[in-house]
Amino acid sequence: MNTYLLITSIVIFLCILLNRVSNRIGIPALLAFIVLGMLFGSDGIMKIDFDNYAFAEQICSTALIFIMFYGGFGTNWQRAKAVAVKSVLLSTIGVIITCFLTGLFCHFALNMSWEISFLLGALISSTDAASVFSILRSKKLNLKYNTASLLEVESGSNDPCAYMLTVAFISISQGSASPGNIAILIVKQLAFGIIFGVLIAKLSIMLLRYIRFKSAGFDAIFMVGIAIISYALPAYFDGNGFLSAYIVGIILGNTEIENKKNLVNFFDGITGLMQMLIFFLLGLLSFPSKLPHVIVPALLIFMWLTFVARPLSVALVLTPFRSKIKQQLLVSWSGLRGAASIVFSIMAYTATNDDLDTFHIIFMIV
Repeated sequence: MNTYLLITSIVIFLCILLNRVSNRIGIPALLAFIVLGMLFGSDGIMKIDFDNYAFAEQICSTALIFIMFYGGFGTNWQRAKAVAVKSVLLSTIGVIITCFLTGLFCHFALNMSWEISFLLGALISSTDAASVFSILRSKKLNLKYNTASLLEVESGSNDPCAYMLTVAFISISQGSASPGNIAILIVKQLAFGIIFGVLIAKLSIMLLRYIRFKSAGFDAIFMVGIAIISYALPAYFDGNGFLSAYIVGIILGNTEIENKKNLVNFFDGITGLMQMLIFFLLGLLSFPSKLPHVIVPALLIFMWLTFVARPLSVALVLTPFRSKIKQQLLVSWSGLRGAASIVFSIMAYTATNDDLDTFHIIFMIV
């Protein structure tokens, strides 16, 4: 046990050091965490043998809860209201269009089966909240036309849609889903995700107003409990836990709460640790020796996604709003892929056991 604790502390220190270095030279810190995980992995320098996909999925999914919750908590709804419709359309219709276009490319250009093609499209259809938040909030960019709020709300809310698509295409690839079952699945995901999200947020606000925490820090612990139950309760009823966590975060983050500044500082640290954990663990789970075998399809999908699928989906959604072409281009190329795509690919990999190795294809694209 002492050995694992020592390695954990070393990894945390290295991640913090890499974060400082990356800010100076312009390399994304989250990419550096992935590379660090690869160096510690079975094909790396430290030779840590780790290939437990099920365990990694559970840990990374838990980390995503806090990232999603704090993504909502840190969103300024007063600024976001003006772009709420655009953001929601990008995070739903935009995700579906991206999935559809990527699926067509994988089938016709790469000769993959329909099931795997659209599964890959679903896995890679959402942008990464952690990456987008990290860049927008650390660089403090003064973007015109409320573009920063547009990107924050979109990236924070599109993972639930990608998750629904992933679950649906996993069911289809397993041959266990009919159109009726998929329709019921989507309705339950949306309905329970939204309903539980609103109810948990309202109940939490009532409790925060009546409960007086006598010891410092207990309010932060209480908020951790809220974040966890906001995912777990709807997920127990087959609802979308990520959507619920994001909604709870938005409502609580835009409500007057005692000690709110300390809560923001606390969740800054928690989400920072979660990002280190999730990207390091995903890097540790990967096998660099397998990447050369998937580099060609991954590179082609990446090019299609970056220069065709994402820009086209953004254009189709934003053009009716008469959005400036400069804004459309920036939004298109701010469509960073990251942890959620890889975590969902672990779900697909363990559920389908496909021979194509979707995990490493998605990992390479990210």
